[in-house]
Amino acid sequence: MSELFAAAVSIAPTRRRRFLWAAWWTAPPSREPFRRPDASEGGARTPDEALRRAEKAAGRALVQIEPLWARAWGRVLMGEPPFTQAAGEGSRAAPRASREPEQASIWQLLGLTPHATVAEIRTAFRQRALVTHPDRGGDPEAFRALREAHDEAIARRSRAGKRPRRKRPET
Repeated sequence: MSELFAAAVSIAPTRRRRFLWAAWWTAPPSREPFRRPDASEGGARTPDEALRRAEKAAGRALVQIEPLWARAWGRVLMGEPPFTQAAGEGSRAAPRASREPEQASIWQLLGLTPHATVAEIRTAFRQRALVTHPDRGGDPEAFRALREAHDEAIARRSRAGKRPRRKRPET
């Protein structure tokens, strides 16, 4: 029995907000063993641009398939296995822990002591935000917690500056 195959392209977003495409037109992609694409490229600004580039490389119209194949090819390019253990079992994403993480103090989240100045708080927040911000590949929950810790620390410093100082009793 002959198997029908339509030339296909898989398009996936990258960490840099661009799009990686991988196209197969001589044979379909396969999981085991992983079949490398006939052509691939990254850097497209939109999914439509990625599709146009893929069709130009293939010289024919391509059918879009799920982005899982382009992500797998991206992992191969980085020297990793094409599919993670969870993806190999058929699940699309790793399950998240259902238990709430232990609440850290605002000072621990910022990596500061409770006696930090406003300038130190802002500097620590900026440094940690580069790691935790979702646009830079971080976890949205961690960034929200960091932002709340920053806001609370700044508010505490503002309140501390507005409190009238108590005079020491004269002896």
